[in-house]
Amino acid sequence: MAMILNEEQQLLKESAEGFFNEKAPISQLRQLRDDKDETGYSKQLWTEMSEMGFAGLLIDEDHGGTGFGVMGAGIVAEAMGRTLSASPYFASSIVGASLIKAAGNDTQKSTLLPAIAAGETIVTLAVDETSTHNPERTSVKATSAEGGYVLNGMKTFVPEGHVADQIIVLARTSGDAGGANGLSLFLVDRRAAGVIADRTVMSDSRNWAKITLEGVKVSAENLLGEEGAAMKALGPVLDKANIILASELLGIAQECLDRTVAYLQERKQFGVLIGSFQGLQHRAAQLFSEIEVTRSAVMKAQQMAEMGGDVSWFASLAKAKASKTAELATNEAIQMHGGIGMTDEFDIGFFIKRARVAQTLYGGFNYHADRFARTSGY
Repeated sequence: MAMILNEEQQLLKESAEGFFNEKAPISQLRQLRDDKDETGYSKQLWTEMSEMGFAGLLIDEDHGGTGFGVMGAGIVAEAMGRTLSASPYFASSIVGASLIKAAGNDTQKSTLLPAIAAGETIVTLAVDETSTHNPERTSVKATSAEGGYVLNGMKTFVPEGHVADQIIVLARTSGDAGGANGLSLFLVDRRAAGVIADRTVMSDSRNWAKITLEGVKVSAENLLGEEGAAMKALGPVLDKANIILASELLGIAQECLDRTVAYLQERKQFGVLIGSFQGLQHRAAQLFSEIEVTRSAVMKAQQMAEMGGDVSWFASLAKAKASKTAELATNEAIQMHGGIGMTDEFDIGFFIKRARVAQTLYGGFNYHADRFARTSGY
């Protein structure tokens, strides 16, 4: 399969890049940070993104989406990476929508998916309980009660958790922490009694949350999928999520390269353009090569996800490679910008902060390199 965009995908790419350049430049993120905005994103931007159809890319047309698939979602994520656009796109339109599609019943799908596609409802996933990604280590308990369940425990690093309407909580209905069996997914209203959402501002200036569950009662109708078999749905969704994260990291790396090359072509030292220095040319050329290899890995993962089936090998390859490339790109960008790259007044520093958060979400380089090796038979 040729790893090039078709005409429709190319049009989406141009549309997304034009939209975010105009509507969500880095200055918007800077203002959100400086104003200590409690929402963490522009509601106006999210409304316009939804009107563009971006919120429903992974949702089929029968449920109000555009059905553009993983390729389309990755194209938009890459464009967002280039301007560091903050929105509930990843938490709700990618992860939340995918889980409801994969595990939800007809009622849950017909109720939530159209609202997600319209940008009216925000859904997020609460999966991890420590700084290290490992769903199987879940210890949040869901105890059977009359007509439903009672949830107790704590989740951390929940994207948009402080503003989400619904939180999909991974909890243990049986077994002990460390096992894949006995895990279940529950739809929990953020405003329900016993739900405490503590806002956390991450280094990328975006708001996350620690979610504490103290005797939270949920009905049996709020069970998402089969009890005790959450990983059947969650595993493939996390693979898809990591492919989209890799797409965003690719956008960050490409923008860092473009900005750095432009700087090398305008900055003079002792009356000479620093872009004429061979040492800096070699570093820029190496970064260009790494980005092109990463683009191939990410696009292949997107294509395989479109085809369906087990894409864990491709997802971990894409996420691991994109994480390393984004790390190289952000480091090189700051170094080749020199002293100005270390100042807050210059935008290049925002990229390294967002990249480090995106790298670690749902498993960093070491997690996915190890997983890639295991799925390769090592």
